[in-house]
Amino acid sequence: MISMKKLYVLAQLALITSLTSVAFTSQAAEVTGSVEAGNGKVWLCTGCHSIPDYRADYPFIYRVPMLGGQNAGYIATALSEYKKGERKHPTMRSIAGSLSDQDMADLGAYYAAQTASSPNNPLK
Repeated sequence: MISMKKLYVLAQLALITSLTSVAFTSQAAEVTGSVEAGNGKVWLCTGCHSIPDYRADYPFIYRVPMLGGQNAGYIATALSEYKKGERKHPTMRSIAGSLSDQDMADLGAYYAAQTASSPNNPLK
């Protein structure tokens, strides 16, 4: 007969093993972005990021960066950091909060594929 203490230890080990397995599985599932899918999602960004020399005034005045030609991984990482609150901007946090990892990868792929001559995506 197994003592309650041994049963408790076995249950804890089983829980730790399953949580570790889930963590490794989620890390291993890398998301690949699609330019075509990003094209259908980019409307979220164009209101600010496609206007040459646009300056936002909330929460402070700064120049909104143009995203065309930017590295896909950088864009996806930045969006993830806004979503987590690691980057501070209320509007970007709100927008990024509504995006899945796939959405972020798609937007990154879309913007990485843009050039200076792409419509609505001038490079600065």
